[in-house]
Amino acid sequence: MKYEIDLDSNTLAVTRGNETEKLPLYGKEAFELVSDLWMKTGWNQKYSYTFSWMGRPVIQHPEDMLRLQEVIYDLSPDVIVETGVAHGGSLIYMASLFKAMGKPGKIIGVDIEIRPHNLKAIQEHDLFDYITLIVGDSAAPEIVEQVQSHIKPDDKVLVILDSDHSKAHVTRELHAYHSLVTKGSYIVSTDGLMQDLHDVPRGDKGWNTDNPAAAAREFAAAHPEFEIRQPDWPFNESELTKNITGWPEAWLYRK
Repeated sequence: MKYEIDLDSNTLAVTRGNETEKLPLYGKEAFELVSDLWMKTGWNQKYSYTFSWMGRPVIQHPEDMLRLQEVIYDLSPDVIVETGVAHGGSLIYMASLFKAMGKPGKIIGVDIEIRPHNLKAIQEHDLFDYITLIVGDSAAPEIVEQVQSHIKPDDKVLVILDSDHSKAHVTRELHAYHSLVTKGSYIVSTDGLMQDLHDVPRGDKGWNTDNPAAAAREFAAAHPEFEIRQPDWPFNESELTKNITGWPEAWLYRK
């Protein structure tokens, strides 16, 4: 595929094989195509590695953080489980939302390893009271049991999978955690953008099939109580409908 942008005629020429289509440069379709390319080149430049939240690095794209905020505010979960801790920025981000909402919620972070400097920074953070950390293989039965021990029967639960992004591991996590998700909530299989990054310099050709989105599609096909459903935007004065996201096909909604 080839793109040619003409700023004189304000068109985007898209060539697929022997066919070329000219699109209005400032139209919806051109915006979506250019945004998809921007996501790929931005990932290769580690754009998502340039942000922090209240002092902790948060390796996410800004739109995904805002869309997650929209869901958390609308859903008002009692417990959020996140696999994958890294620097702890996402945990702090979600804890800050609970604090802003005046909600005594709980964030459970699970990782096979939390590096000492990150652990110290998270534990010393002003919002650590909202956070419970569990170290171990996120999909191991004994770790899932530990997570479950912090959840009360009537809690509303949201689960975010952001650890090992291989299809096999995400599949294990989906099977391990889906039963914790309450009806009307989600289990989120993040970073499905990997399926589009197999041909970029920092990518891996195997990601074409080995990615979280593939795991989510297979899981949804085998579990009719879940469906892949992008959360509604609570505000939209545009004609746009598609997220600019690192999390395509990520939101598995429990009916």
